[in-house]
Amino acid sequence: MKSHLSQSIEIPEGVTCTFENDFVKCKKGSIELTRHMHVPTIDVKMKDNKITLECKKGNKIEYKKIMTFQAHIKNLFKGLSEKFVYKLESANVHFPMSLKVEKEILIINNFLGEKVPRKAKILPNVQVKVAGNQITVESHDKAAAGQTAANFEQATKVTGRDRRIFQDGIYLTEKPGRTE
Repeated sequence: MKSHLSQSIEIPEGVTCTFENDFVKCKKGSIELTRHMHVPTIDVKMKDNKITLECKKGNKIEYKKIMTFQAHIKNLFKGLSEKFVYKLESANVHFPMSLKVEKEILIINNFLGEKVPRKAKILPNVQVKVAGNQITVESHDKAAAGQTAANFEQATKVTGRDRRIFQDGIYLTEKPGRTE
């Protein structure tokens, strides 16, 4: 059944937001984050220090999209005040691998004894620190930090071998929002 759907998000103090050409831009001090939000059936309005996501004739699919956009906007607000930190660990059983950051690429040498180094892309505005077998990925943009961590895991994915024996790779050990 089609119904009118609407969700409002309060803009925190000190944060300025604009919505132009399907991009939400939020700024606090020197930090500026943007997020592309294009769904033809959902209207984004900014009024009275609130962001309103609205759909005139929506069903549960539009409701899910509105709630997803609401979560993205809240992540933008959280990212303006603190960095999202992902921690990864490199594990090697057979061959000692070495990790090195060069510009926007993580270079993985001697993975499973391979002569050609593997490479993983580091997205813009993401800081990567390598200390021994510990890797720290941090950024104000949650999506960029998470994708960079996923790139590291994908670069060392082992295929065609028994995972119980070949446990080498880079694995996520800690991420924001997960409490253990």
